[in-house]
Amino acid sequence: MINNHRYCVIMCGGIGSRFWPYSRTNRPKQFIDFLGTGRTLLQMSYDRVLPIVPKENVIVVTNAQYAPLVKEQLPDLNDDQILLEPARRNTAPCIAWAAWHIAARDPEASMIVTPSDHLITREKEFEASIIKGFEFVENNDALLTLGITPIRPETGYGYIQIGKEAEEGIRKVKTFTEKPNLELAKVFLSTGEFFWNSGIFLWKASTIKNAFHQHASKIAAKFELGAELFGTPQEKDFIEEQFPACVSISVDFAIMEKAPNVYVECVTFGWNDLGTWSALYDNSPKNIDHNVAQNCNVLAYNSTGNIFAVDGEKLIVVDGLKDYIIADAGDVLLICPKSEEQRIKQMVNDAKLKFGDKFL
Repeated sequence: MINNHRYCVIMCGGIGSRFWPYSRTNRPKQFIDFLGTGRTLLQMSYDRVLPIVPKENVIVVTNAQYAPLVKEQLPDLNDDQILLEPARRNTAPCIAWAAWHIAARDPEASMIVTPSDHLITREKEFEASIIKGFEFVENNDALLTLGITPIRPETGYGYIQIGKEAEEGIRKVKTFTEKPNLELAKVFLSTGEFFWNSGIFLWKASTIKNAFHQHASKIAAKFELGAELFGTPQEKDFIEEQFPACVSISVDFAIMEKAPNVYVECVTFGWNDLGTWSALYDNSPKNIDHNVAQNCNVLAYNSTGNIFAVDGEKLIVVDGLKDYIIADAGDVLLICPKSEEQRIKQMVNDAKLKFGDKFL
């Protein structure tokens, strides 16, 4: 039986600029069916939590401009299950709002907080891990994150160093390290003490509220100004006024790296944050030449290791191309070596500086 005091918060406000030009400001990657399954990344995130939390306890936090997309893709949600941020302020204010909102509704609530754009396989293992995590935070004063066993010296992820065992599969966190260089990532991989930080969290609503009071008091103070308004019709106006004044900071920096009661559950389900074109390439079916064609028509000669993503019926013909990203989104064509994809964010910034918002 599903526990009615368990809630899920899906964070859905990101722009996904590393997937530009496919992921655009008006339709970011979480609203796109990247894998050709018939379900977008947001819909897949929603689907996988339904065996764990009641449908009415799913909360989506997103930017106000994405309200129509969320309602279109998740029609089962009521309006009060969609929290619309009036400004982008990173994950800490987003999570704080969700915690105050849920605690007003259910003081006994516990929460899983998950991004909307991750790929997770072996979903039965995911369910078992989340249920175990819920049981741990409901019985302990704990902030829990999920740690993924690293399979390569990845420089694009945060790492968690594990400490003393709290119970089987759950360890105290020693340190967090954000996006190490390649040499350090290799050291982390060799020690066996470091896990990738998945960005998936579990805690009681009361525990994370206390953590904000202790470690991010300015954010907590903003929400306490309207503590009696959460769960009432006045909540929306209060958020419109106060939320933009919150500092823009991640929950990792604001809370997790400071709090003494942080734990990591070392999990084994398949996980990828699908943050880059290479990640999509790695998780997509490939042809005999190891090329990936995302719902498009390709004739490739003497070409290997490429990913092609093109809107419409255009035919892509290439010769002698190796390990490239070719992404055509109508008014933008990106041709970039996979090895240089970390520069795509800079390309987006350059496009904004030169052309304004036209191509974003």
